[in-house]
Amino acid sequence: MLRERRLHSEGAASALRSLKGRTVNYSLPPGRTPAREDGWHVDSLRRTLARERPGDPEPGGAWDIACRLVRDYQFPEPGILRALYRRDDALLGRNILLEGRFLGLRFDMGVRITSVTDDLRGTDDTAQRVWGWGYQTLQGHLEEGELHYQVIKYPRTGDVEFLITGYSRRAPIRNPVVRAGFILFGRMTQRRFYRASADRLHSLTRAELLGTPPTRPQPSPAGDSLVVVPGGSDAA
Repeated sequence: MLRERRLHSEGAASALRSLKGRTVNYSLPPGRTPAREDGWHVDSLRRTLARERPGDPEPGGAWDIACRLVRDYQFPEPGILRALYRRDDALLGRNILLEGRFLGLRFDMGVRITSVTDDLRGTDDTAQRVWGWGYQTLQGHLEEGELHYQVIKYPRTGDVEFLITGYSRRAPIRNPVVRAGFILFGRMTQRRFYRASADRLHSLTRAELLGTPPTRPQPSPAGDSLVVVPGGSDAA
């Protein structure tokens, strides 16, 4: 409850507003892609969510539900990460204040959505209907990098899956205790976040397909269309 109240505070709203003046905290040489030999972690995780009828996505079906949950950023495991953003902001360019839990402490970390995907890829047996978005880390974040979340339907089979891809590395951290802790436990926590988030999206999607009320962001008392995620169900 303490973590929830903190993100609902005016202090958190102010921290979110401050992200407008921040820039992405890393750069890549022209034509260079992130590689492990340059210190980057390159990640990919797939999780099957459900199956629909073959063909286009069904209104109110698994792909539709999962896209809404990803759009609203409802899938992170709240024991690892919570977030604050302005729902009225366009998805592309939206700033998000992440509150991460690490070593029993809480850290504010800013990210900005810099890409949105809405594509039909391939043809016939290889066709994929893909929707999702990606963010990049901003100044002050504990990491440097980019992360993409995509919901994919395969029209031939009806399978719906969640795909997390990205690259990251530790940002310069001044505090020696935090730096040492991040070196020891940061990568482990990151991998746990990927697995837990994919499992949570799977559970939320399945629950809605079985009739559970939709999970929605929580409006913040600070107003200004601010919401805290993950939120609760409509019945909560």
